[in-house]
Amino acid sequence: MLKLPHLLALALCAAPPLFAEEGMWLFNKPPVDAVRDAYGFEITPEWLNHLQRASVRFGGGSGSFVSPNGLILTNHHVGAGAIERLGSAENDLLKNGFLAASHAEELPCPGMEINVLMAIDDVTARVQAAVTPEMDATRAVAARRAVIAEIERTATEATGLKCEVVTLHRGGLYHLYQYRRFTDVRLVFAPDARAAAFGGDPDNFEYPRHCLDFAFFRAWHDGKPAATPDFLKWNAAGAEPGELTFVSGHPGRTNRSMTLAQVEDMRDHRFPQQLERTYRIEALLRAWADRDVENARLAKQSIVGTQNGRKASQARLDGLLDPAFIATRAAAEETLRQRLRAEPRWQSADAAFDEIAAALDSDSPSALRERMLEGGEAFGSRLFGTARTLVRAAAESPKPNGERLPEFRDSSRTSLEHRLFSEEPIRENLEILLLTDSLTILCAKLGAADPLVVKILDGKPPATRAADLIHGTLLGKPAERRRLYDGGQAAIDASQDPMILLARLIDAEARALRATSDEASERIAQAHQRIAEARFAIEGDSVYPDATFSLRLSFGVIHGYPDPDGVPPFTTFRSMMQRHQHQAGLPPYDLSDEWLANAAALNPDTRLNFVSTHDITGGNSGSPVVNRNGELVGLIFDTNAHGLVSDFGFNATRGRAVSVHPAAMTEVLRHIHRATHLLTELGQ
Repeated sequence: MLKLPHLLALALCAAPPLFAEEGMWLFNKPPVDAVRDAYGFEITPEWLNHLQRASVRFGGGSGSFVSPNGLILTNHHVGAGAIERLGSAENDLLKNGFLAASHAEELPCPGMEINVLMAIDDVTARVQAAVTPEMDATRAVAARRAVIAEIERTATEATGLKCEVVTLHRGGLYHLYQYRRFTDVRLVFAPDARAAAFGGDPDNFEYPRHCLDFAFFRAWHDGKPAATPDFLKWNAAGAEPGELTFVSGHPGRTNRSMTLAQVEDMRDHRFPQQLERTYRIEALLRAWADRDVENARLAKQSIVGTQNGRKASQARLDGLLDPAFIATRAAAEETLRQRLRAEPRWQSADAAFDEIAAALDSDSPSALRERMLEGGEAFGSRLFGTARTLVRAAAESPKPNGERLPEFRDSSRTSLEHRLFSEEPIRENLEILLLTDSLTILCAKLGAADPLVVKILDGKPPATRAADLIHGTLLGKPAERRRLYDGGQAAIDASQDPMILLARLIDAEARALRATSDEASERIAQAHQRIAEARFAIEGDSVYPDATFSLRLSFGVIHGYPDPDGVPPFTTFRSMMQRHQHQAGLPPYDLSDEWLANAAALNPDTRLNFVSTHDITGGNSGSPVVNRNGELVGLIFDTNAHGLVSDFGFNATRGRAVSVHPAAMTEVLRHIHRATHLLTELGQ
């Protein structure tokens, strides 16, 4: 079982970071003093601004500009979904890799959007002022939603940028993030998946690693490569052990400031529920892939993603099942609460812990129905998701902006439409497989005799109903989606498309369940706001907030970690080939014919992967590692197993970030793929 340090409750204890490298820091509140004190380096506004504008939010991960012409470096696994969809049965780009010989050969990625953070504004006072003490949860949800929508709308109109209000410290702060959007994104280079994911699932979250998990895309604007003057210069030499480096990326979600009741809810309900679904989907996809070569191609990336999620969730659950961790967390929370009780002005913050516990209902019948009907567990189909978007867009668009569901606000409209009308292909046979499974689970969880379930199945078994829905819908066609979207409520009401009818059938109950959940979330947010205010009164707002898939900065050094014999920080091409030979070249340790034909040209002692002490989590994949000069010296692609518990606390002893070394990427581009034009663009 993974062991957590006995001081993980730092967020609740309101103590400053316990380890020099801990923290996913806001770019507008960087760890200037901590870095200066530990390493003698001054983070200047100019240095930070350059790094901010060179960093990109890429799908569910991160990336960075590495040339003035819009060239983006990210992980192969971050872009793998797009790479798979650009391939075909005749040319499997995941299997074979891809290299555009010129700008004209770069492949457009339908539906892809990247975002570059341009500015941050603190709007806390305005958001918090909109919610007054006499409001019940329903009115508070509406008031908070309205003021956030208005802030985003006015900022978008004033700047022309994509604007999002980000909740920090679970309601203690609200910041407005303003992004430049790129919706014309093209694939430039991807290695074959055997090299990118060498070692596959057995090596995933382990170390040593030997992955070439990198790919290049390009942002285009007005029909030509985008001008990106803020980019990271390529430093193939990388960094040495102990050298100060930084990671700039978009960590997805951490839960370090959760109360003990929330952590126990995650342990007892949310992670087990998530794992149950993940194991089932993994088995389903594997069985389907084994039936046909084309199935295997289509399912490959979904299987990899599912395996990744399963291992990550299991490791996090293992961490929460450690009684020592729970005991330490409980003691830390009680210490904080005793301090709050001692001050009359903070007793409301003490009571907030009990209010949060009372609002949790993950195991209730209504929570189960919400997971099925609103959370999407009952409808595992992209086409159903499209139908729900169209149905709700028609209902939400006529409302005042501040009264709409957040995903339909004016500030979100451009991104929503970009995704909705994308010509990204939809695989009908895979849709039927996943929808059949999810409808079967709907019957198992809610009961086949449940009145709504009976209506959903329409007198048919799940497999037949799923096939009828997928074959009968026209929503796979962008023109039909556009017709229904532009036609508004009248077009939706007149539609006899079976997927639209299904979305309409469940919408009333799904909305009601969501509203109840939103009210509970509002009560929790208000309680956390009181806790955060007490913490700020104790120590100021210098502590970093939980990750929210917004841009963050972490700092650290290249460093191995203790095992019985110690784990060195670097791997090389030599150790990669040794692993390949030791495993007799069998999957997932096989290499392509192109690789093997050119491997002798590689310098065997070139550094390939390395581990560092940076504080990262999911969403940091594709983040650049930079040195004091702001040069790229690594590419984050993973964490080790000990670092997976970073959701709940930083593991300084053995938790490590795992990166691809720029020397390895340079060597592969030169000797395996002969990508001299890319090397020239990178200044190599």
